[in-house]
Amino acid sequence: MEILDIKTPYLQGEELEENQDERYEKYISSNQEGSIYEHCIKAIERSLKFGENGLPKIGSGDWNDGFSTVGNKGKGESVWLGFFLGLILEKFIPICIEKQDSELAKKYEQIRNDLKRALNTKAWDGRWYKRAFMDDGNVLGSMENEECRIDSIAQSWSIISKMGDNDKKYISLESLENHLIDRENGIIKLLDPPFEKSKLEPGYIKAYLPGVRENGGQYTHGSIWVIIAEALLGFGDKALELYRMINPIEHSRTKEASQKYKVEPYVIAADIYGAGNLAGRGGWTWYTGSASWYYKAGIEDLLGLKIEKGYLKIEPCIPKEWKEYQIKYKWKDSIYNITIKNPENKNTFEQDKSTILLNGNKVENLIKLDGTKNNYNIEVIL
Repeated sequence: MEILDIKTPYLQGEELEENQDERYEKYISSNQEGSIYEHCIKAIERSLKFGENGLPKIGSGDWNDGFSTVGNKGKGESVWLGFFLGLILEKFIPICIEKQDSELAKKYEQIRNDLKRALNTKAWDGRWYKRAFMDDGNVLGSMENEECRIDSIAQSWSIISKMGDNDKKYISLESLENHLIDRENGIIKLLDPPFEKSKLEPGYIKAYLPGVRENGGQYTHGSIWVIIAEALLGFGDKALELYRMINPIEHSRTKEASQKYKVEPYVIAADIYGAGNLAGRGGWTWYTGSASWYYKAGIEDLLGLKIEKGYLKIEPCIPKEWKEYQIKYKWKDSIYNITIKNPENKNTFEQDKSTILLNGNKVENLIKLDGTKNNYNIEVIL
């Protein structure tokens, strides 16, 4: 928590003018400083601009910066950004309370509740969540759309953010599986169908060929969020199947597959093309953002090793057929030898039924890390 008290300067420069989407300049540090906590609040407050549907305004792009003209006139709203903001607020409210900012905590709690209501009413399309509302009144990610009928990250983030209603989370993930997982080419598409000929003008995303990069290909960063969502709902068999499927080595098991994939089989690709004669071809490789998410999903969400505030806990989501696996974890000078056993063919750790032994003694699933030169043996029985 001490990082929140560190003082750091603000940058100085002109704000964007009305109808100005971006400016490239060198922004230098100013003489004005604020704590990291104050910087966080300013960033959150900046995002609390909501449109007529009660969702955050998208401006000239959100995570998908290819949506550069969805809301650059000031009206468009992002469904995904609503989920993302909901998670940010959930994580920041306890920090406000610890900082004794109780009024700010109440304000953010109310905003989060209102946002959740809007997401599950205005943004729900019957079988999945919409993706965005455009300046001109058109909707992206609706079953009424000829192009961009469904978008992956609105579905996965309804689960990751815990903002989706319980029934809607399962329904939307099933829709994602039916429309966006392409097992023939071993990819998880970002959206489908791609933009090409419709009247929709969402931005520079439409300049890409159908199925290329953000325009209906696999954008690997987003596909890993699908795997995390599967794990969070306890679907261990699906989570591992998809984790293996998008591993680049799976695209080069045969000469034919490698000639289609065309890029290195030992590094994560940012994108894989998803339509026409380019389907299955790898794009931009050596991509650290996707690689780090892939690593995190494997270690934390599938194998279940989670470290937070000096404590270790094991919350796996694995295939039922896995009987046993081991993790060796080093923290400072301590070694933790962890064995997870699955005698009853379960997918997940169950708080009231699973057992954890630390050096033979039964303990809670929250083990304090000590950093000494001791070795610890942890046995988890699902």
